[in-house]
Amino acid sequence: MSDAFDVIVIGAGPGGYVCAIRAAQLGMKVACVERRTTLGGTCLNVGCIPSKALLQSSEKYIDTVSHLKDHGIEVAPGAVTLDLARMLARKGEVVSANVKGVEFLFKKNKVTWLKGTGRIAAPGRVEVDGTEYETKHIVIATGSESVPLPGVEVDETQIVSSTGGLELDAVPKRLVVIGGGYIGLELGSVWRRLGADVTVVEFLDRIVPAMDAEIAKTFQRILERQGMTFRLGTKVTNARVGNDGVTLTLEPAKGGEPQELQADIVLLAIGRRAYTDGLGAAEAGVALDERGRVKTGAHWDTNVPGIYAIGDVIAGPMLAHKAEDEGVALAERLAGQAGHVNYGAIPGIVYTWPEVASVGRTEEELKGERVEYTVGKFPFTANGRARAMGDTDGFVKILADKTTDAVLGAHIIGPDAGTLIAELVTAIEFGASAEDVARTCHAHPTLSEAVKEAALAVEGRPIHL
Repeated sequence: MSDAFDVIVIGAGPGGYVCAIRAAQLGMKVACVERRTTLGGTCLNVGCIPSKALLQSSEKYIDTVSHLKDHGIEVAPGAVTLDLARMLARKGEVVSANVKGVEFLFKKNKVTWLKGTGRIAAPGRVEVDGTEYETKHIVIATGSESVPLPGVEVDETQIVSSTGGLELDAVPKRLVVIGGGYIGLELGSVWRRLGADVTVVEFLDRIVPAMDAEIAKTFQRILERQGMTFRLGTKVTNARVGNDGVTLTLEPAKGGEPQELQADIVLLAIGRRAYTDGLGAAEAGVALDERGRVKTGAHWDTNVPGIYAIGDVIAGPMLAHKAEDEGVALAERLAGQAGHVNYGAIPGIVYTWPEVASVGRTEEELKGERVEYTVGKFPFTANGRARAMGDTDGFVKILADKTTDAVLGAHIIGPDAGTLIAELVTAIEFGASAEDVARTCHAHPTLSEAVKEAALAVEGRPIHL
């Protein structure tokens, strides 16, 4: 038996590394197991961070090519060229800075990085590449992986997952995205801006199915104006790779005659699933649910004493910030404190342009629960700062309890929606009413004034509409 620890976290993604750091801050002796050569997990290495780097770069490119003229900035025809290799290199630099930052934080907080593949040998024992370590607490934070699709075999060359979708060495002429969720729409937006013809094939009859339906319809219309094509209510049953690209076989989701669709590159992005392969959790007696996720109680404890789980590997939205909050709360509970996560106040964001952000319940959910509510909406076309920016697509929508006026949900499509939603997350966290938001002074001229006006609209009294 090698060193003994108070806590060993298996997985150094956002949930795992944050849990390890917080536990160390609270005085525990902590180790974190990670088999990648860098820390940060999928998010920092091949997910959130690199995709946002490419989204930012591609936004600048399309602004230069198509939108700067609206601001009186003329670019000579043919003067703008795309250096894709440099764009990808910059992405790599952004990733490197972030993962090195986590490694620095491990050293600063005296978290031991156990490099290798971790496996639960038994309760209280973790094996890393043949060496066993003793610990009081084991935290499973192994994250998730892309969901496969029968008949569509990922080769990361012509048929790619989100990982391969970040590394294309040329802009495809025809890109087909299978899946109309966050990941597919973000990467589809990147390559559309850079010149690809993008078709999104979605099994359901709408995109971003977890979000408010009105927001989703508006979002689709905006993406169509940007050049994306959508095939909704459609399933992909086969993909055949050839010298001239990929031939996809499509069928209506409700049944019907098959059709074919040609692509140079296919991006498979139909979701993610909990990753527990080789972990030894089941062998140690840890219960898994029907979807392969680790079953946990209210405090992230499994059925085996001393073993816990957080992040994508358990139930709930697969979001980095959800995993981080769980990591902090669990570490605090292990230290005898009262860690807590309010799952009703976790935002979801699509980082396209415009951005889409949501927190709390949708109209569809409230109707299903038979909750009486009031809607307040305010468009960015009536916001002075949005007009000055030239980004007036979208609106803010607030749902409030009809009797108490408590904010039940908020949904934004528009410029910097991911930042604007934070105010409404705070409102829900602290039980604020729409009137509380409306009576809070918002600086002028700012995009956040649209949030204030939507709150005023709950009572039917917006000022600037």
